[in-house]
Amino acid sequence: MCLINANGPTHTYLASYSRCSLIWVFELCLPLARTATTNYQYDQEYDKNVKPGTLTDVSVSLYINRISGVDENKEEISFDVFLQITWEDQRIQPVRSNKIERTSEYVELTKADRDMIWVPDLYIRQLREMKMLTLFEEISSLRLYENSTISLSIGATIIIKCDMDFVLYPLDVQRCPVDFSSYKYPVKDLRFRWRSENALSFPNDFGDGFFRLPKYVVSFYTEQESQIVNYSDDNHSSARLEITLSREVKSYLLENYLPSTLFVSISWGSFVVVPEIVPGRMVLLVTTLLSLITMFDTVRNNSPDALELKCLEVWLISCTLFVFFALMEYFIVLFGIRYDKHWRVAKAQHASSIPPSITLQSAVTMAQSTMDTSINSASFQRENGLEHTTLKVSGNNKIQPHDHHSKTTSASLSNIQDTVHSAQKVSSVMTRKRFRNVADVALLYAGSQRGRLDQLSLIIFPVSFLIFTISYWTMYLTESKKNFK
Repeated sequence: MCLINANGPTHTYLASYSRCSLIWVFELCLPLARTATTNYQYDQEYDKNVKPGTLTDVSVSLYINRISGVDENKEEISFDVFLQITWEDQRIQPVRSNKIERTSEYVELTKADRDMIWVPDLYIRQLREMKMLTLFEEISSLRLYENSTISLSIGATIIIKCDMDFVLYPLDVQRCPVDFSSYKYPVKDLRFRWRSENALSFPNDFGDGFFRLPKYVVSFYTEQESQIVNYSDDNHSSARLEITLSREVKSYLLENYLPSTLFVSISWGSFVVVPEIVPGRMVLLVTTLLSLITMFDTVRNNSPDALELKCLEVWLISCTLFVFFALMEYFIVLFGIRYDKHWRVAKAQHASSIPPSITLQSAVTMAQSTMDTSINSASFQRENGLEHTTLKVSGNNKIQPHDHHSKTTSASLSNIQDTVHSAQKVSSVMTRKRFRNVADVALLYAGSQRGRLDQLSLIIFPVSFLIFTISYWTMYLTESKKNFK
């Protein structure tokens, strides 16, 4: 039984078996024949596992739609792209039917045709993950042009691994090379290069080759010459893309550098505060010091990790040290005030009650004159034969020699030793007095009324901070420019 829909109303009737079979075959086999028709033809000896020619050039182009983000902790960059690779395969020729308009320069191949032809094995060296963009179906196209050029384009989200160094944070510049190459074919068989025209293209709102993120300015650059990458067995050709990440330093200047500089400048105001007002000056210095410590802790927790101290951490530590030294200077001033009010007065009263002692020069002169007198007396007695010995009998019948010269000599030596000992005491006293005088002069500049330490600090601290600031920015900006080139 067949259902035939004529121009008029629908009629149902029985027909012969042969007639129904012919109509069924005609209606069903004709679409199948049309489906079997392909848009290309290739040689009989075509093998999709064999590349075309001895040296095949593969052109790469990128349409960067947007930058998804930069993960500093994972050291990753993600962006949405449309990747297009183009190569020539003379073994395949496009076929157009008469019903298809010939105004188009290419024929569109299906996803099933992709499995029937040779496709380059594209390998992205720094690729961490790649997700194909899919809406109702996979976003991709395969086109065959008149000159046997094949173009394969896919839309994907690419996550690139980038080795980052944050020692110069926030003046750091990260450079991430991305290599598009083949893993299977060496440089003598397959060569990857960027397309000569429009190798990189961006949306209208993207910018002139760069894209602004909240923290980074991302720029792209292509190496026109083919690069060489070694995969341990052989050299492979690569089309290299350079991604440069430079930070927006303005936000860090306003959030970190400016407040820390103001805190250090405020600490200098303590030098003009009267030292006797301890609570006011201590509150100013301690509050400033705690604020810088809190800022340093916040920056350390929110910034990426590095092997060394980061540029911003060096600045905050230096600012903290400047405030700490200002606090130490105030401690010296307080010590000078205490010395001036109590210890110096007590020392003056004690010195007035004790008579002046013998000087060192008089003690040494006395010792020398005594020694010379004793020696001259002994020599005189030897020369005139006055040296004699007498025997003295003691009560227990023991005979002891009695020598007038030895008694005189021993008495003289005893006097000399006492004099030298007194001279040594005087010498140590004078040495202590010298050091005490130096301490008195030093502490004189730290006293409350006569003190000069605050006045000197009001000049030394700003000049030192200015020298440090110039050295800091000169050194780190020079290093940052080296990485940016």
